[in-house]
Amino acid sequence: MLVDFNVLPEESRVWIYQANRSFSDIEIEEISSKLDVFLENWTAHGSDLQAGYKIVYKRFIVIGLNQQVSAASGCSIDASVHFIQQLEKEYQVDLLDKMNVSYKQGEFVAYKTLTDFRKMAKDRAVSKNTIVFNNLVTTVAEFNENWEVPASDSWHSRFIK
Repeated sequence: MLVDFNVLPEESRVWIYQANRSFSDIEIEEISSKLDVFLENWTAHGSDLQAGYKIVYKRFIVIGLNQQVSAASGCSIDASVHFIQQLEKEYQVDLLDKMNVSYKQGEFVAYKTLTDFRKMAKDRAVSKNTIVFNNLVTTVAEFNENWEVPASDSWHSRFIK
């Protein structure tokens, strides 16, 4: 059952998929339609899952699930990953590689490999104040409060001296 992401309870589970490039406006429209259909029909053991999504900065797909209504099962999580893999193929974009870092560079969102980000930190091209996206958050509350934070407040801090 598709719901507006903004009405999901704070304890709702989130999954964040970061793209290695920005989506075009047309791609966002198409992906939104596909997400509408997928989430409207997403189930766990025959029970509807109450879920919503948002696409942020034309680069992040954030899916939220109200587990108070019904929790995701292994099969339903597999179905969501398969759906994301289909988007990767169709739009020739990387959404599942967790070894990359997105961060703000002024008004823009930059995307680097972890190795490149580590080198940038060593070269002081990024600092503890650089805004990074902590895609390891697991709930709507964490997403709202701790997703977009200074590097010093996230797991990225281990690279910043």
